[in-house]
Amino acid sequence: MDGRMNRRKFLAALPAALAGAHAMVAQDFLPHFPKRRKIVPQGPLLVYIGTDTSRGVSKGIYQARFDEATGKMTTPMLAAPMVRPTFFALGPQKNGKRVLYSVAAGTDVASSRVGSYSVDTKSGALTMLNLVSSGGVGPCYISVDSTGGSAYVANYGGGTVSSYKIHDDGTLSEPVETLDFHDTARFGENGPNASRQSGPHPHSTMLSPDNRFLLVNDLGHDSIDVFPIDPTTAQMGEMEPHRFTNNHPGSGPRHIAFHPNGRWVYSINEVDSTIDRFLWQTTHHKVGESQAMLVETTTTVKLLADGFPASKNTAAEIQIASNGYFLYASNRGEDTLVVFSINQDSGDLTFVQRISCGGKGPRHFTLTPNQGWIVCGNQDSATLTVFKVDEHTGKLTGPVQTVPLNSPVFTLFV
Repeated sequence: MDGRMNRRKFLAALPAALAGAHAMVAQDFLPHFPKRRKIVPQGPLLVYIGTDTSRGVSKGIYQARFDEATGKMTTPMLAAPMVRPTFFALGPQKNGKRVLYSVAAGTDVASSRVGSYSVDTKSGALTMLNLVSSGGVGPCYISVDSTGGSAYVANYGGGTVSSYKIHDDGTLSEPVETLDFHDTARFGENGPNASRQSGPHPHSTMLSPDNRFLLVNDLGHDSIDVFPIDPTTAQMGEMEPHRFTNNHPGSGPRHIAFHPNGRWVYSINEVDSTIDRFLWQTTHHKVGESQAMLVETTTTVKLLADGFPASKNTAAEIQIASNGYFLYASNRGEDTLVVFSINQDSGDLTFVQRISCGGKGPRHFTLTPNQGWIVCGNQDSATLTVFKVDEHTGKLTGPVQTVPLNSPVFTLFV
Protein backbone atom coordinates (compact mmCIF):
# COMPACT_ATOMS: atom_id res chain seq x y z
CA MET A 1 0.00 0.00 0.00
CA ASP A 2 2.73 2.47 1.01
CA GLY A 3 4.93 1.40 -1.90
CA ARG A 4 2.08 1.91 -4.39
CA MET A 5 1.29 5.33 -2.93
CA ASN A 6 4.95 6.44 -3.08
CA ARG A 7 5.18 5.24 -6.67
CA ARG A 8 2.00 7.11 -7.55
CA LYS A 9 3.32 10.29 -5.92
CA PHE A 10 6.60 9.90 -7.76
CA LEU A 11 4.87 9.42 -11.14
CA ALA A 12 2.57 12.37 -10.47
CA ALA A 13 5.48 14.62 -9.59
CA LEU A 14 7.69 13.45 -12.47
CA PRO A 15 6.28 15.76 -15.22
CA ALA A 16 6.74 18.84 -13.05
CA ALA A 17 10.28 17.81 -12.12
CA LEU A 18 11.19 17.21 -15.76
CA ALA A 19 9.69 20.56 -16.74
CA GLY A 20 11.73 22.30 -14.06
CA ALA A 21 14.91 20.57 -15.18
CA HIS A 22 14.18 21.46 -18.80
CA ALA A 23 13.70 25.10 -17.82
CA MET A 24 17.01 25.12 -15.94
CA VAL A 25 18.84 23.64 -18.93
CA ALA A 26 17.18 26.05 -21.33
CA GLN A 27 18.09 28.96 -19.11
CA ASP A 28 21.78 28.09 -19.47
CA PHE A 29 21.53 28.72 -23.20
CA LEU A 30 19.64 31.99 -22.99
CA PRO A 31 21.59 35.22 -23.51
CA HIS A 32 22.61 36.80 -20.19
CA PHE A 33 21.84 40.49 -20.22
CA PRO A 34 23.26 42.87 -17.63
CA LYS A 35 20.85 43.43 -14.80
CA ARG A 36 20.32 46.67 -12.97
CA ARG A 37 18.54 47.07 -9.71
CA LYS A 38 14.96 48.07 -10.30
CA ILE A 39 14.19 51.39 -8.67
CA VAL A 40 10.48 51.90 -8.23
CA PRO A 41 9.51 55.49 -9.10
CA GLN A 42 8.27 57.35 -6.04
CA GLY A 43 6.54 60.10 -8.01
CA PRO A 44 8.00 62.93 -10.09
CA LEU A 45 11.56 63.88 -9.16
CA LEU A 46 12.96 67.34 -8.68
CA VAL A 47 15.52 68.33 -11.28
CA TYR A 48 17.59 71.50 -11.12
CA ILE A 49 19.02 73.05 -14.27
CA GLY A 50 21.94 75.44 -14.51
CA THR A 51 21.99 77.99 -17.33
CA ASP A 52 24.39 80.36 -19.05
CA THR A 53 23.02 83.74 -18.03
CA SER A 54 25.67 85.63 -20.04
CA ARG A 55 23.47 85.25 -23.11
CA GLY A 56 20.93 87.58 -21.58
CA VAL A 57 17.83 85.38 -21.43
CA SER A 58 18.14 82.84 -18.62
CA LYS A 59 18.23 84.17 -15.06
CA GLY A 60 19.91 81.46 -12.99
CA ILE A 61 18.96 78.06 -11.55
CA TYR A 62 15.71 76.53 -12.79
CA GLN A 63 13.69 73.64 -11.41
CA ALA A 64 11.29 71.17 -12.98
CA ARG A 65 9.68 67.83 -12.20
CA PHE A 66 10.60 64.64 -14.03
CA ASP A 67 8.41 61.54 -14.15
CA GLU A 68 10.57 58.40 -14.39
CA ALA A 69 7.52 56.32 -15.31
CA THR A 70 6.82 58.30 -18.49
CA GLY A 71 10.04 60.23 -19.19
CA LYS A 72 8.17 63.53 -19.16
CA MET A 73 9.52 66.80 -17.75
CA THR A 74 7.46 69.79 -16.69
CA THR A 75 8.16 73.33 -17.86
CA PRO A 76 11.26 74.63 -15.99
CA MET A 77 10.65 77.54 -13.62
CA LEU A 78 13.20 79.90 -12.05
CA ALA A 79 14.23 78.59 -8.62
CA ALA A 80 17.02 81.04 -7.76
CA PRO A 81 18.62 83.93 -9.65
CA MET A 82 22.39 83.49 -10.07
CA VAL A 83 25.16 84.49 -12.46
CA ARG A 84 26.12 81.57 -14.72
CA PRO A 85 25.33 78.60 -12.44
CA THR A 86 27.13 76.06 -14.63
CA PHE A 87 27.77 73.17 -12.24
CA PHE A 88 26.10 71.81 -9.07
CA ALA A 89 26.80 69.36 -6.27
CA LEU A 90 24.39 67.99 -3.69
CA GLY A 91 25.41 67.48 -0.10
CA PRO A 92 24.30 64.33 1.76
CA GLN A 93 21.06 64.52 3.68
CA LYS A 94 21.55 65.83 7.21
CA ASN A 95 18.76 66.18 9.74
CA GLY A 96 16.26 65.66 6.94
CA LYS A 97 17.65 68.60 4.95
CA ARG A 98 19.47 68.84 1.62
CA VAL A 99 21.82 71.57 0.46
CA LEU A 100 22.68 72.32 -3.16
CA TYR A 101 26.01 73.93 -4.01
CA SER A 102 26.54 75.86 -7.24
CA VAL A 103 29.37 77.70 -8.90
CA ALA A 104 28.79 81.15 -10.39
CA ALA A 105 31.11 81.17 -13.39
CA GLY A 106 32.01 84.84 -13.50
CA THR A 107 34.51 86.46 -15.84
CA ASP A 108 36.48 88.22 -13.09
CA VAL A 109 37.39 87.60 -9.45
CA ALA A 110 34.49 89.64 -8.08
CA SER A 111 31.82 87.72 -10.01
CA SER A 112 33.36 84.26 -9.61
CA ARG A 113 31.55 82.81 -6.60
CA VAL A 114 30.24 79.64 -4.99
CA GLY A 115 26.79 79.52 -3.39
CA SER A 116 24.96 77.20 -1.00
CA TYR A 117 21.17 76.77 -1.12
CA SER A 118 18.75 74.90 1.13
CA VAL A 119 16.42 72.69 -0.89
CA ASP A 120 12.67 72.56 -0.26
CA THR A 121 12.02 69.10 -1.68
CA LYS A 122 8.26 69.63 -1.70
CA SER A 123 8.07 72.92 -3.59
CA GLY A 124 11.49 72.86 -5.25
CA ALA A 125 12.26 76.32 -3.87
CA LEU A 126 15.91 77.20 -3.20
CA THR A 127 16.91 79.53 -0.39
CA MET A 128 20.41 80.97 -0.50
CA LEU A 129 22.44 80.26 2.62
CA ASN A 130 25.64 82.05 1.69
CA LEU A 131 27.90 83.11 -1.18
CA VAL A 132 31.70 82.99 -1.04
CA SER A 133 34.69 83.55 -3.32
CA SER A 134 35.63 80.76 -5.72
CA GLY A 135 39.31 81.52 -5.23
CA GLY A 136 39.84 82.24 -8.91
CA VAL A 137 38.11 83.16 -12.16
CA GLY A 138 35.53 81.10 -14.04
CA PRO A 139 34.64 78.26 -11.64
CA CYS A 140 33.40 75.34 -13.71
CA TYR A 141 33.11 72.34 -11.34
CA ILE A 142 32.27 71.64 -7.70
CA SER A 143 32.27 68.41 -5.71
CA VAL A 144 31.30 67.58 -2.13
CA ASP A 145 32.94 64.78 -0.16
CA SER A 146 30.74 61.88 0.93
CA THR A 147 30.55 63.04 4.56
CA GLY A 148 29.34 66.49 3.54
CA GLY A 149 32.19 68.14 5.41
CA SER A 150 34.18 69.70 2.56
CA ALA A 151 33.87 70.94 -1.02
CA TYR A 152 36.30 71.43 -3.91
CA VAL A 153 36.09 73.86 -6.84
CA ALA A 154 37.98 74.03 -10.16
CA ASN A 155 38.48 77.54 -11.56
CA TYR A 156 38.98 77.04 -15.29
CA GLY A 157 39.77 80.64 -16.21
CA GLY A 158 41.93 81.43 -13.22
CA GLY A 159 43.93 78.19 -13.23
CA THR A 160 43.28 77.44 -9.55
CA VAL A 161 41.60 74.85 -7.32
CA SER A 162 40.00 75.83 -4.00
CA SER A 163 38.79 73.81 -1.02
CA TYR A 164 36.10 74.67 1.53
CA LYS A 165 34.83 73.55 4.89
CA ILE A 166 31.09 72.96 5.04
CA HIS A 167 29.60 74.12 8.31
CA ASP A 168 26.90 72.24 10.22
CA ASP A 169 24.22 74.55 8.78
CA GLY A 170 25.32 73.76 5.21
CA THR A 171 27.07 77.07 4.57
CA LEU A 172 30.51 77.25 2.98
CA SER A 173 33.62 78.70 4.55
CA GLU A 174 35.84 81.03 2.58
CA PRO A 175 38.51 79.02 0.71
CA VAL A 176 40.64 76.95 3.10
CA GLU A 177 43.30 76.46 0.43
CA THR A 178 43.72 77.74 -3.12
CA LEU A 179 46.28 75.96 -5.27
CA ASP A 180 47.70 77.93 -8.22
CA PHE A 181 48.37 75.66 -11.18
CA HIS A 182 50.53 78.36 -12.81
CA ASP A 183 53.36 76.97 -10.65
CA THR A 184 55.08 75.04 -13.45
CA ALA A 185 57.64 73.49 -11.11
CA ARG A 186 54.80 71.76 -9.29
CA PHE A 187 52.11 71.34 -11.94
CA GLY A 188 54.02 71.14 -15.21
CA GLU A 189 54.12 73.02 -18.50
CA ASN A 190 51.36 74.05 -20.87
CA GLY A 191 50.21 71.69 -23.61
CA PRO A 192 51.12 72.26 -27.28
CA ASN A 193 47.76 73.66 -28.43
CA ALA A 194 48.46 77.41 -28.16
CA SER A 195 44.83 78.49 -28.63
CA ARG A 196 43.46 76.15 -25.94
CA GLN A 197 46.45 75.54 -23.66
CA SER A 198 48.06 78.93 -23.12
CA GLY A 199 47.84 78.33 -19.37
CA PRO A 200 46.51 75.86 -16.80
CA HIS A 201 42.78 75.10 -16.95
CA PRO A 202 41.60 72.86 -14.09
CA HIS A 203 38.31 71.50 -15.38
CA SER A 204 37.09 69.06 -12.73
CA THR A 205 37.56 68.11 -9.09
CA MET A 206 36.52 64.49 -8.70
CA LEU A 207 36.67 62.67 -5.36
CA SER A 208 37.84 59.07 -5.34
CA PRO A 209 35.32 56.38 -4.32
CA ASP A 210 37.00 55.98 -0.92
CA ASN A 211 36.79 59.74 -0.26
CA ARG A 212 40.56 60.01 0.35
CA PHE A 213 41.81 61.59 -2.87
CA LEU A 214 40.98 64.49 -5.18
CA LEU A 215 41.58 64.05 -8.92
CA VAL A 216 41.94 67.25 -10.95
CA ASN A 217 41.74 67.13 -14.75
CA ASP A 218 43.87 70.00 -16.07
CA LEU A 219 42.96 70.73 -19.68
CA GLY A 220 45.80 73.23 -20.08
CA HIS A 221 48.58 70.92 -18.87
CA ASP A 222 47.32 67.61 -20.32
CA SER A 223 47.46 66.09 -16.86
CA ILE A 224 45.47 64.56 -14.05
CA ASP A 225 46.75 65.59 -10.62
CA VAL A 226 45.96 63.43 -7.59
CA PHE A 227 45.95 64.90 -4.08
CA PRO A 228 45.45 63.09 -0.77
CA ILE A 229 42.85 65.09 1.15
CA ASP A 230 41.52 65.37 4.68
CA PRO A 231 37.73 65.86 4.42
CA THR A 232 37.56 67.02 8.04
CA THR A 233 39.82 70.01 7.39
CA ALA A 234 39.55 70.45 3.59
CA GLN A 235 43.35 70.40 3.43
CA MET A 236 44.72 69.20 0.10
CA GLY A 237 48.09 70.87 -0.47
CA GLU A 238 50.34 69.46 2.25
CA MET A 239 51.81 66.77 -0.01
CA GLU A 240 53.04 67.13 -3.56
CA PRO A 241 50.43 65.96 -6.08
CA HIS A 242 51.05 62.88 -8.16
CA ARG A 243 50.83 63.96 -11.80
CA PHE A 244 49.69 61.61 -14.53
CA THR A 245 49.42 62.07 -18.29
CA ASN A 246 47.85 60.11 -21.10
CA ASN A 247 50.90 60.44 -23.35
CA HIS A 248 49.13 62.24 -26.17
CA PRO A 249 49.86 65.98 -25.80
CA GLY A 250 47.17 68.44 -26.81
CA SER A 251 44.30 66.16 -25.76
CA GLY A 252 42.91 68.45 -23.04
CA PRO A 253 41.57 66.27 -20.15
CA ARG A 254 38.15 67.62 -19.10
CA HIS A 255 36.04 65.29 -16.92
CA ILE A 256 36.52 61.90 -15.31
CA ALA A 257 34.31 58.96 -14.31
CA PHE A 258 34.98 56.02 -12.00
CA HIS A 259 33.59 52.61 -12.90
CA PRO A 260 31.42 51.11 -10.11
CA ASN A 261 34.16 48.54 -9.44
CA GLY A 262 36.42 51.40 -8.29
CA ARG A 263 39.36 50.10 -10.36
CA TRP A 264 38.78 51.61 -13.80
CA VAL A 265 38.89 55.36 -14.45
CA TYR A 266 37.76 56.95 -17.72
CA SER A 267 38.84 60.46 -18.71
CA ILE A 268 37.24 62.43 -21.55
CA ASN A 269 39.52 64.77 -23.50
CA GLU A 270 37.86 67.95 -24.71
CA VAL A 271 40.37 69.09 -27.33
CA ASP A 272 41.04 65.93 -29.34
CA SER A 273 37.67 64.25 -28.56
CA THR A 274 38.95 60.97 -27.12
CA ILE A 275 38.51 58.86 -23.97
CA ASP A 276 41.41 57.36 -21.99
CA ARG A 277 41.20 54.51 -19.50
CA PHE A 278 43.39 54.29 -16.40
CA LEU A 279 43.77 51.74 -13.63
CA TRP A 280 43.29 53.15 -10.12
CA GLN A 281 45.47 51.86 -7.30
CA THR A 282 45.73 53.17 -3.73
CA THR A 283 47.55 52.49 -0.51
CA HIS A 284 45.77 52.44 2.83
CA HIS A 285 47.91 54.49 5.13
CA LYS A 286 46.79 57.13 7.58
CA VAL A 287 45.75 60.60 6.40
CA GLY A 288 48.77 62.52 5.16
CA GLU A 289 50.59 59.37 4.05
CA SER A 290 48.07 57.94 1.59
CA GLN A 291 49.14 57.51 -2.01
CA ALA A 292 47.31 56.72 -5.22
CA MET A 293 48.35 55.87 -8.72
CA LEU A 294 46.75 56.12 -12.16
CA VAL A 295 48.18 53.52 -14.52
CA GLU A 296 47.80 54.43 -18.20
CA THR A 297 46.46 51.51 -20.27
CA THR A 298 47.09 52.91 -23.80
CA THR A 299 43.50 52.10 -24.75
CA THR A 300 42.35 55.48 -26.07
CA VAL A 301 39.12 55.46 -28.10
CA LYS A 302 37.81 58.07 -30.53
CA LEU A 303 34.51 59.83 -29.91
CA LEU A 304 33.98 61.22 -33.40
CA ALA A 305 32.72 59.50 -36.51
CA ASP A 306 35.34 58.85 -39.19
CA GLY A 307 35.85 61.97 -41.25
CA PHE A 308 34.52 64.47 -38.70
CA PRO A 309 37.39 66.87 -37.87
CA ALA A 310 38.39 67.11 -34.21
CA SER A 311 39.07 70.82 -34.74
CA LYS A 312 35.33 71.38 -35.17
CA ASN A 313 34.34 69.52 -32.00
CA THR A 314 34.79 69.77 -28.25
CA ALA A 315 34.00 66.67 -26.21
CA ALA A 316 32.05 67.44 -23.04
CA GLU A 317 30.46 65.01 -20.58
CA ILE A 318 31.15 61.41 -19.58
CA GLN A 319 28.99 59.17 -17.38
CA ILE A 320 28.81 55.46 -16.60
CA ALA A 321 25.61 53.51 -15.99
CA SER A 322 25.24 52.34 -12.40
CA ASN A 323 25.36 48.68 -13.51
CA GLY A 324 28.82 49.32 -14.98
CA TYR A 325 28.01 47.94 -18.43
CA PHE A 326 27.74 51.15 -20.46
CA LEU A 327 29.55 54.47 -20.84
CA TYR A 328 28.00 57.61 -22.35
CA ALA A 329 29.70 60.73 -23.74
CA SER A 330 28.71 63.92 -25.57
CA ASN A 331 30.17 65.84 -28.49
CA ARG A 332 29.69 69.56 -29.14
CA GLY A 333 30.15 70.25 -32.84
CA GLU A 334 29.19 66.83 -34.07
CA ASP A 335 26.27 67.30 -31.62
CA THR A 336 25.94 63.67 -30.67
CA LEU A 337 25.61 61.33 -27.73
CA VAL A 338 27.86 58.28 -28.02
CA VAL A 339 27.33 54.93 -26.27
CA PHE A 340 30.02 52.35 -25.50
CA SER A 341 29.75 48.95 -23.84
CA ILE A 342 32.31 48.16 -21.12
CA ASN A 343 34.01 44.76 -21.15
CA GLN A 344 33.53 43.45 -17.63
CA ASP A 345 36.84 41.58 -17.64
CA SER A 346 39.19 44.15 -19.17
CA GLY A 347 37.38 47.49 -18.94
CA ASP A 348 37.83 48.03 -22.68
CA LEU A 349 35.24 50.12 -24.53
CA THR A 350 33.35 48.93 -27.60
CA PHE A 351 31.32 51.33 -29.72
CA VAL A 352 27.56 50.73 -29.55
CA GLN A 353 25.74 53.80 -30.88
CA ARG A 354 26.04 57.37 -32.08
CA ILE A 355 22.83 59.42 -31.96
CA SER A 356 21.98 63.07 -32.51
CA CYS A 357 21.56 64.98 -29.25
CA GLY A 358 18.42 66.55 -30.70
CA GLY A 359 19.92 70.04 -30.58
CA LYS A 360 23.25 71.86 -30.55
CA GLY A 361 26.01 72.03 -27.98
CA PRO A 362 25.32 69.10 -25.56
CA ARG A 363 27.51 70.43 -22.77
CA HIS A 364 26.07 68.14 -20.10
CA PHE A 365 23.67 65.22 -19.73
CA THR A 366 22.44 63.21 -16.77
CA LEU A 367 21.18 59.66 -16.29
CA THR A 368 18.03 59.57 -14.19
CA PRO A 369 18.26 57.79 -10.82
CA ASN A 370 16.49 54.69 -12.19
CA GLN A 371 18.90 54.72 -15.17
CA GLY A 372 15.94 54.59 -17.55
CA TRP A 373 16.39 58.01 -19.16
CA ILE A 374 19.00 60.58 -20.13
CA VAL A 375 18.31 64.31 -19.96
CA CYS A 376 20.63 66.30 -22.23
CA GLY A 377 21.17 70.07 -22.03
CA ASN A 378 21.76 71.61 -25.45
CA GLN A 379 23.38 74.95 -24.66
CA ASP A 380 23.40 76.35 -28.20
CA SER A 381 19.86 75.39 -29.25
CA ALA A 382 18.08 76.37 -26.01
CA THR A 383 16.58 72.93 -25.38
CA LEU A 384 16.59 70.01 -23.01
CA THR A 385 16.12 66.65 -24.73
CA VAL A 386 15.01 63.39 -23.11
CA PHE A 387 16.16 59.96 -24.33
CA LYS A 388 14.96 56.50 -23.36
CA VAL A 389 17.73 54.08 -22.28
CA ASP A 390 17.50 50.39 -23.19
CA GLU A 391 18.67 48.56 -20.06
CA HIS A 392 19.91 45.53 -22.04
CA THR A 393 21.79 47.18 -24.91
CA GLY A 394 22.49 50.64 -23.49
CA LYS A 395 21.12 52.19 -26.68
CA LEU A 396 19.23 55.47 -26.66
CA THR A 397 15.91 56.22 -28.31
CA GLY A 398 14.72 59.72 -28.92
CA PRO A 399 14.50 62.44 -28.18
CA VAL A 400 11.13 61.45 -26.75
CA GLN A 401 10.61 65.01 -25.45
CA THR A 402 12.15 68.41 -26.17
CA VAL A 403 11.78 71.08 -23.49
CA PRO A 404 12.55 74.75 -24.28
CA LEU A 405 15.00 76.52 -21.96
CA ASN A 406 17.65 79.04 -22.88
CA SER A 407 21.28 77.89 -22.54
CA PRO A 408 20.93 74.81 -20.28
CA VAL A 409 24.38 73.68 -19.17
CA PHE A 410 23.85 71.33 -16.20
CA THR A 411 21.16 69.08 -14.70
CA LEU A 412 20.93 67.51 -11.26
CA PHE A 413 18.25 65.19 -9.86
CA VAL A 414 17.22 65.39 -6.20
